[in-house]
Amino acid sequence: MELSSTTNLGFIHAFVAAISVIIVSELGDKTFFIAAIMAMRYNRLIVLAGAMLALGLMTCLSVLFGYATTVIPRVYTYYVSTALFAIFGLRMLREGLKMSPDEGQEELEEVQAEIKRKDEELQRTKLLNGTGDMETGAGPTVPKKRWMPCISPIFVQAFTLTFLAEWGDRSQLTTIVLAAREDPFGVAVGGTIGHCLCTGLAVIGGRMIAQKISVRTVTIIGGIVFLLFAFSALFISPDSGF
Repeated sequence: MELSSTTNLGFIHAFVAAISVIIVSELGDKTFFIAAIMAMRYNRLIVLAGAMLALGLMTCLSVLFGYATTVIPRVYTYYVSTALFAIFGLRMLREGLKMSPDEGQEELEEVQAEIKRKDEELQRTKLLNGTGDMETGAGPTVPKKRWMPCISPIFVQAFTLTFLAEWGDRSQLTTIVLAAREDPFGVAVGGTIGHCLCTGLAVIGGRMIAQKISVRTVTIIGGIVFLLFAFSALFISPDSGF
């Protein structure tokens, strides 16, 4: 009974930690802007599905990477991860305090330019294949391969852009660190739900929310959250189970 209670508490602690750090890391991040901009141009459900598949896959991979470090004695991974949280927190605070108020607009414009370039490449590829414009449907009709109706070019684009933007990102590193010290299932579920909330908000709100979010404020709050998790290590024993 006591073991079950400790396991449940460990899962909840990991879940709360994961969903908290993912939200403060992803709001106003590059993947957030990718989903917001693509949702304004294409079918929202397709964009959401592509982005969430990429983020879900990345979360699972990150949890596996972090869980692999559990072969090392927990006391070491616990305090190393705590130190990393403190470093991440201090770095985010410094970045946030140095940011200009229009920092989010610069990121938004960068993502817009990248998506426009990808669109142009996709249009050229479709024209060369004789399938016409992907929005208007203009161009000669040619027989399609059987698997083509199942894989939308927009889905592939949303998946690819999101996966590449997330690889090596702060949220991926944070997920790895969390999985090394917390319950991996709690981290996986919390991280995935955190990504769902942020990406869903981006897809539904689109450009309006993207323009309203203060990246500077979110970054400062994120730094404080990271520092709080690092500070909590002073009161929680590495052998407590969560």
